[in-house]
Amino acid sequence: MEKKKLKISNNEFYAEKANQLIPGGAHTYSKGGDQFPEIAPRIIKRGMGCKLWDVDGNEFTDMAMSLGTVVLGHAYGPVLEAVKRELNDGVNFCLPSVIEGELAELLIDLIPSAEMVKFGKHGSDAVTGAIKLARAYTGRKYIARCADDAFNAIHDWFIGSTIVNRGVPEEIQRLTLKFNYNDINSCQKLFDEFPGQIACFILEPLSFIEPKDNFLEKLKAICEKNGALLIFDEVVSGFRFALGGAQEFVRVTPHLSAFGKAMANGFSVSALVGQREFMRLGGIDHDQERVFLLSTTHGGETHALAAAITSINEIRNHNLVKYFWETGKKLMDGIRKAAEEVGAEKYINIAGYSVKPSFSFKDEAGNVSMVARTLFLQETISRGLLMPYMVPSFAHKQEDINFAIDCVCEALIVMKEAAEGPGMASAIKGGIVKPVFRKFN
Repeated sequence: MEKKKLKISNNEFYAEKANQLIPGGAHTYSKGGDQFPEIAPRIIKRGMGCKLWDVDGNEFTDMAMSLGTVVLGHAYGPVLEAVKRELNDGVNFCLPSVIEGELAELLIDLIPSAEMVKFGKHGSDAVTGAIKLARAYTGRKYIARCADDAFNAIHDWFIGSTIVNRGVPEEIQRLTLKFNYNDINSCQKLFDEFPGQIACFILEPLSFIEPKDNFLEKLKAICEKNGALLIFDEVVSGFRFALGGAQEFVRVTPHLSAFGKAMANGFSVSALVGQREFMRLGGIDHDQERVFLLSTTHGGETHALAAAITSINEIRNHNLVKYFWETGKKLMDGIRKAAEEVGAEKYINIAGYSVKPSFSFKDEAGNVSMVARTLFLQETISRGLLMPYMVPSFAHKQEDINFAIDCVCEALIVMKEAAEGPGMASAIKGGIVKPVFRKFN
């Protein structure tokens, strides 16, 4: 497969303009220029299905699908038609619209933990709303988050517990505790150290690690024993592992849950769902002290809610969860086989669930390396593949999977030759990509 001769003139112009006007050059740090090699497109103009075109007209096969939100495909017809219908009638009013209740009813029907629903615009809204509700219900200030989760929210309670904690007061940082996935003893230890003070435990119920020894069941049990709430961050896992989220897949029902990403095929909507006992505190029909839960001007935008209803129904009516699992498996199996055939399996690690594959890249010494990642991205992008990560979608057909496997195979050959020769770093044009969570630029 020949490398593409990419045009970059407009990319450079618009990227520089964005860097001058927008901190980091993008509104999501994982889309920033430091996340991609020098050869990468900087500015995307349009998408269709699983194809993207940059501002210079270069075409790429997209495996990342907008941070996992676009599970049906870019510009997916039925979703766009539903959005257009709502646009014609206005998108935001001074009173609730009918469609708010329709989506809430759909979510309650599908999600095991959902008895009431509150909408936001992004996953952080819903996750942080759950944190506030847990604190209000329990009257406690400490929260415990899973140290193995890559990201939960943009808000101080989470960011203050990461290495990028500048701007978050130490008093806030101290209120977030950490536990380890599959380590129930680390959870119990926190209860022992902070008796009667922890409001909730929050985690992604499924990510890349398989729960062992009934970990999630045990975590819920000790939360209830100690008067804390269990919150599932299903922003990524929702409508992916199962229609009702990972909680349906693992058969563990949390007290509160947060959903987002896949529920609206790229449109901005999220949902905090939970049992009525807790959720009702955010309402106005009780005689307790009020909880100002979620109150966003754009939370009820009708076109986004229509996108969510249509997306969820498309996933349900076409049994697309099964398709997501099967598509991810084809890619994982194909890349494993290709890596073995070219003798480069030592340079790539493939893990996780097929519905949410995980790929990491290793250097000459066998260590997971940003140098190796940079070279992989450089070589795949040069062949027309955008794969900073993989999100199986309905838009990915067999020919797209085959193309991706071929591109990855050729990239691995380059990595192997460089590793066994002058070194991977020598094959890289430009700088090395960097992790999002780092102390300094």
